[in-house]
Amino acid sequence: MSMKNLLQIPFLLLGLATSMNSCKKDNNTPPAIPFVPTSLSISYGDSIFYLNPQTADYVISPVKAQSGEYIGFPEGIDIDTKTGEINVSKSETGLRYRITFIPAGTSDSISTNIVISGINFLDGFYKLTTADSVLKPIYNASFNRQIPGVNNGTIFDDGSSCNSAGCNVNTTVGSINLAQTVRNGVFGATPSNNDRHEFDLNYRINDKSGKTLNTLKVKLYYFDSINDVTQEVYDIINSRLGAILGVDPKPTPFEKMTSVNSIAKQTGLLGQQIPKPRPPCIFILGR
Repeated sequence: MSMKNLLQIPFLLLGLATSMNSCKKDNNTPPAIPFVPTSLSISYGDSIFYLNPQTADYVISPVKAQSGEYIGFPEGIDIDTKTGEINVSKSETGLRYRITFIPAGTSDSISTNIVISGINFLDGFYKLTTADSVLKPIYNASFNRQIPGVNNGTIFDDGSSCNSAGCNVNTTVGSINLAQTVRNGVFGATPSNNDRHEFDLNYRINDKSGKTLNTLKVKLYYFDSINDVTQEVYDIINSRLGAILGVDPKPTPFEKMTSVNSIAKQTGLLGQQIPKPRPPCIFILGR
């Protein structure tokens, strides 16, 4: 992207003093400055970064060091605002982030997107009487990427912290059976509206992370129906609009559903509130 405020050269209208065979140039006219276009770029050398099994603090840097301010969007990325260095190990995984660079002394900016490898679940309403009763993970911020290493080293709910507490996680593919989770009594023998429980889903994927332990915190809510959903829930949804980049959820199948992870509000520049995508909030509807 070119800088908007390129150097502009003022020209003075020269007063012409005519004579029979010559003209006289104004000696006070500044010399012309040649127009030199400038460009701005930002890159980390790759688009997907994985946890590093060799270090607890895997840090990546912009390919080109530049003076200015770096902004990460959405919340969850550990970035040095002065150098642009990103601590992959301390960032939330399974998300796509937009890194925006603003050069010192200007209001111009340029952005690039990177993915911190891992899985995610989309916030939203999930109706137990539909196919939504099974919650499927998204790998590397894309519906189209298959989780590698299935039946070959990849494991979900490592240590069984979810399944032992009643949250039914498929240890092979990472899906959560919400209907079975309710039947397991996570929300009690008779589930109550607005009951909520949080789980730490530990997993290892046989990819470039070398099966490094990864963790995703998941929050489950229960409501009998959409009519029982509280204002607090809608406030949570509204606060997360635009938090998930590059993922466009399919339209919800019944009335009054909200596309939580809309990409319509991808902001996050100076002075703007940055949405928080973690933990994914799963609102279970009994009917």
